[in-house]
Amino acid sequence: MSEFLLLFWKTFLGTLRDVMPIAAIIIGFQLLIIRKPIRHPKQFLIGFFYVLLGIALFLEGLEMALFPLGNIMAKQLTDPAFLQVDLSLGNVPWHAYYWVYIFAASIGFATTLAEPSLIAVAIKAHEISGGAIKAFSLRLAVSIGVAFGIALGAYRIVTGTDLYVYIITGYVIVIIQTMFSPKMMIGLAYDSGGVTTSTVTVPLVTALGLGLASTVPGRNPLLDGFGLIAFASLFPIIAVLGYAQLAEWRSRHNNKIQEKKES
Repeated sequence: MSEFLLLFWKTFLGTLRDVMPIAAIIIGFQLLIIRKPIRHPKQFLIGFFYVLLGIALFLEGLEMALFPLGNIMAKQLTDPAFLQVDLSLGNVPWHAYYWVYIFAASIGFATTLAEPSLIAVAIKAHEISGGAIKAFSLRLAVSIGVAFGIALGAYRIVTGTDLYVYIITGYVIVIIQTMFSPKMMIGLAYDSGGVTTSTVTVPLVTALGLGLASTVPGRNPLLDGFGLIAFASLFPIIAVLGYAQLAEWRSRHNNKIQEKKES
């Protein structure tokens, strides 16, 4: 218990050091630029302490649970005994790791659907659009994009192919989609790619990538272990733009059917 408290205290002090510049900027602008006192300073200090405590607990939880969990799952799913392959016969074919792809897609979908940042953006999009953009439909589209992206990123690690091939191809697709998508969805689609790389998704995805690169024969964790976050940011944009294009097509199709019925 004492060892845990010592580690947590170090984490708390590190969090305090990292957050202090943010607090200094906010307080400095409030007192020196706006020239108004901070309202309810006692509540401000209590809230600031809660923020520090929450971040420190979160970081400690990552080190104790999420990072080891992702690493353990990657090791178990790539174990030759689980794959039922003989490494002495040579390289393991990429399709033998199908459970890795399924797990990567599942964890990407589940963590994104529960991502607080995405939920907040989806609710605001629903409110501002007057209900035209469904909050759950947007979250579902982003989650599917992340699931596909993480599974494809896991395939890249297993096969050892270059990251730039996937990223360049993906952004070419995004550019083409942007040219033909409804304007009201373009900014939202790009933001949806950013909010997926937040508190819930990043730790598990990073741990999965490093775990895979450490256990798949011939892979280097430094070279191959990173890059999954790029997939988690890119493919939701494609998914949301695709969702917008599909919704627009269905709307036009329904309007044509309605016009035929009226005529």
